[in-house]
Amino acid sequence: MQADRTSTTRFPVPVDAALRDAGWQPGRWDIKQAEIWADTLREHTSPAGHRHTVFPAAVEAWAEFGGLHITPTGPGRQIAPATLHLDPLHGLHMARTLGDLGRALGTHTCPLGTETDSQALIAIDTEGRVYALDHTGDWYLGPTIDTALATLVAGTQPTRLTTN
Repeated sequence: MQADRTSTTRFPVPVDAALRDAGWQPGRWDIKQAEIWADTLREHTSPAGHRHTVFPAAVEAWAEFGGLHITPTGPGRQIAPATLHLDPLHGLHMARTLGDLGRALGTHTCPLGTETDSQALIAIDTEGRVYALDHTGDWYLGPTIDTALATLVAGTQPTRLTTN
């Protein structure tokens, strides 16, 4: 008998299913691993002297979703759904890029993980807004980690960031 996946209201059903298949469940909270990632990022300095800024929104996202390999099933709504690995160390060597993005947005950003097919870096800012950075540009995925996960897993077209 398959588990009923319609009981949650936090995520759309296909997003909830992909998250649960990856090992997520409501209440998941691995703060110990999140703190290890935070320490690793804080301690890293690029050869040019760039450093990561770590803040509560990032640590909270890592505690709940860190380590998950999310593989959506089914077609995307507008674009192909993204396969994700939510491990901030994918962005370890991206301190300058994330610093530049944060300055352009008037905030700080920190890595969340990567889209494994495109190698797009997923990042979060101090307010919990989520972005993707890839070879085609920078993308706004949503105002919260929940919205961003729904955008990525459901294959909804994100908003391109532009600079004027």
